[in-house]
Amino acid sequence: MRFIDEAVVTVKAGDGGNGIASFRREKYVPRGGPDGGDGGKGGDVYVIAEDNTNTLVDYRYTRRYDAKRGENGQSKNCSGKGSEDIYLPVPVGTTVVDTETDEVLGDLIEIGQTLLVAKGGDGGLGNTHFKSSTNQAPRKATSGFEGELKVLKFELKVVADVGLIGLPNAGKSTFIRQVSAARPKVADYPFTTLVPNLGVVDIGRHRSFVMADIPGLIEGASEGAGLGIRFLKHVARTRRLLHLVDVKPVDGSDPVENARVILNELERFSPELANLPQILVLNKIDQVNDEDLNALCTHIVAELGWTGMVFRTATLTGEGVDAVKYHLMNDIELEREREIEDPIFAEAQKERFERLEAEVRLNTEAQREAYRAARKAAREGLDLSDLDDDDDGVEVMYVP
Repeated sequence: MRFIDEAVVTVKAGDGGNGIASFRREKYVPRGGPDGGDGGKGGDVYVIAEDNTNTLVDYRYTRRYDAKRGENGQSKNCSGKGSEDIYLPVPVGTTVVDTETDEVLGDLIEIGQTLLVAKGGDGGLGNTHFKSSTNQAPRKATSGFEGELKVLKFELKVVADVGLIGLPNAGKSTFIRQVSAARPKVADYPFTTLVPNLGVVDIGRHRSFVMADIPGLIEGASEGAGLGIRFLKHVARTRRLLHLVDVKPVDGSDPVENARVILNELERFSPELANLPQILVLNKIDQVNDEDLNALCTHIVAELGWTGMVFRTATLTGEGVDAVKYHLMNDIELEREREIEDPIFAEAQKERFERLEAEVRLNTEAQREAYRAARKAAREGLDLSDLDDDDDGVEVMYVP
């Protein structure tokens, strides 16, 4: 199944049924009055979060969804039957945006959470409603109201407590395989991970958190290089970023510069995202001689000016991995408890994530517009070499 994390769909709620003008026609009821019934209500359109899907691929093929209209009213004061509502299933972590107003209609982050996105029209009134002392035989009835028509954008961001970031081949996929049941592809070449992978890290009884393996970033990702920022937005919901650095890359590159590449790309894409708590993991220590290891790790930390937590791991053998996951679990539990006990802190956390969501959405859209402009310029043979290098780049829409 292809991983699709964005889709645009058109939804149309059902129109209301028409009221009717009708009069009683009974043999033993002289001067029968009006008995026209009301029209039925049109169906609403809801979006519902389900756990049996993890992609928006279905909405790439079917792009319009219409609820049925309500039935017309009938005589004998019988109202028309209302139409059934329709529910569009989406993965947990989907944000629904109205494309016309750019308004965020809702964020579905819990299983079973529903969101009304298009309201069905009310039914029209039958002539019974217009009877009065001066108009005892009204012939007036009203039509049903139209249901709402909206063009919506579904944006999927994985819901995880910890996001794994780092250059391709830093060992992220091997790390998540070590700590969870997730089985992403692992190979000795870069870009083996082409879609985000989620894994539940089980520490013990009733102690667990969710980790997301995000496809590798490279230098220039915020401007569209490699996989661009297509998957960078998926770390927007995380509490912690786990930054893996290969201490001895096979290509002979400098691990300090490699770490700076990731830090710079985060900052360029979203300063709010770059401010998330980060933990540095110096990985693949089994590739370095014991006598050189301490000096190398100390050098990396000093050159980066890193003041946060630092761990050393060898994800292939599992060395040091348990220390990382236990630290993360304790950290996350403390934060969760504080959110429950301290309303002020909980509100600050909520506001921070809202700012992060808004910033990520804005930057992603800017990347997309730049991509469209570049495509248009290429078709028209325009020269864009004089554009400011600091402008937002493009998003490479890669689908495996």
